[in-house]
Amino acid sequence: MGVDGSEASLEALRRANDLAGALNAQVEAIGCWDYPRMYDGYMVAGIEGFKEGAEKVLNDAVKNAFGSDAPVNLKVSLLRGDPRSLLIKASENADLLVVGRRGHGRLSGMLIGSVSSSCIAHAKCPVMVAHAPEEEDN
Repeated sequence: MGVDGSEASLEALRRANDLAGALNAQVEAIGCWDYPRMYDGYMVAGIEGFKEGAEKVLNDAVKNAFGSDAPVNLKVSLLRGDPRSLLIKASENADLLVVGRRGHGRLSGMLIGSVSSSCIAHAKCPVMVAHAPEEEDN
């Protein structure tokens, strides 16, 4: 399952763990990172820390989802590359791919994101899309 630190990905992580616990299965939380694409292959000086930043987001997401006691059936993986391609590749050896749907407002909240759409269209296993919990009005 893909983890990017968003509320939707945290919900997806929790739901994947709930299902895995009931089925005595393993959960793999996958964080993806890459260097930004540069025009004509030129790299700009002073851009580093992408891997470390993604690793922090992934580790913080696991901590936010489960607290200090991560489930024993959880494997955390940080992979370099495009999230769509990496998650679809991971689906080849998975029983279920769980992704979060990130909404950005009322209208766009009705739409599904490009990563989740790609996974739904191309995954080699069933895909479950988790939505971020809605905030209750007080």
